[in-house]
Amino acid sequence: MTHAPETIGFVGAGLMGHGMARNIVKKGYSLTVIAHRNRAPIEDLVQRGAIEAQSMQDLAGACSVIFLCLTGSPQVEAAVAALKPGLKKGSVIIDCSTSEPTVTARLASELAEIGVDFADAPLSRTPKEAWEGTLDCMVGARDEVFARIEPLIATWAAKIIHVGGIGDGHKMKLLNNFISLGYAALYSEALALSRKVGIPVTEFDKVIRGGRMDCGFYQTFMGYALEGNREAHKFTLGNAYKDMRYVESMANAATVTTTMSSAVKNAFALAVNTGGSGSEDYVPHLSDFIARANGIE
Repeated sequence: MTHAPETIGFVGAGLMGHGMARNIVKKGYSLTVIAHRNRAPIEDLVQRGAIEAQSMQDLAGACSVIFLCLTGSPQVEAAVAALKPGLKKGSVIIDCSTSEPTVTARLASELAEIGVDFADAPLSRTPKEAWEGTLDCMVGARDEVFARIEPLIATWAAKIIHVGGIGDGHKMKLLNNFISLGYAALYSEALALSRKVGIPVTEFDKVIRGGRMDCGFYQTFMGYALEGNREAHKFTLGNAYKDMRYVESMANAATVTTTMSSAVKNAFALAVNTGGSGSEDYVPHLSDFIARANGIE
């Protein structure tokens, strides 16, 4: 079944975006995609019924709603600039990236001048949930824009919270990532200390798992530390470091002390600067870098 009149565009079919885009086309919406570096997801989506655009301008001209799922604000700004010449009045751009709220507000006001709406709808969870269509999404948008885009977001998200106005989704996403990445830094240091004082990871886990300190993030994180699953949580250390810089920047602008957020940021800076900057160096691997910094192999 098709859902006229909304025609959907998707920019950024990467780790998260591929699964999200797959769910949009699976639920019967018209979908236009564009290739960047990796052609494999695009070819898969075209096979499922998506159309491939040859340029960002063509994609903009073909779509009434465009999802962006990119690395961060610089990439989002570049994408919006490339889309701009082809955008139709009355269309909506939805930024699902983890971006800087100040940049989000600026882009929204620039697009408003040409009659285009902007919403921020960042995600929580992993590529597994993106594929299953069960992501969490926090949305910053005007009420009427939210009402329009909620059914589209529901194709790939099971939990959708309308946090507030433009930029509020990105603010909440940074708070969310501060907590999750803070857990990662805390677990990594605790595991290093545990090993240093002679408590094996297996015993550490027996005590925490199923107790009050257990949570979904702990279990995903320990998928690597305990079971050696390198793909337990496919979110790169580089992206984690970038997000923590955004958290710190937001705190600085709000004149809030960054005692904890700067400490978490520095844990990821250490990892990125000592070999963890690859595309397959993920958040749970932080435990290795913290261990090595403490003389543990």
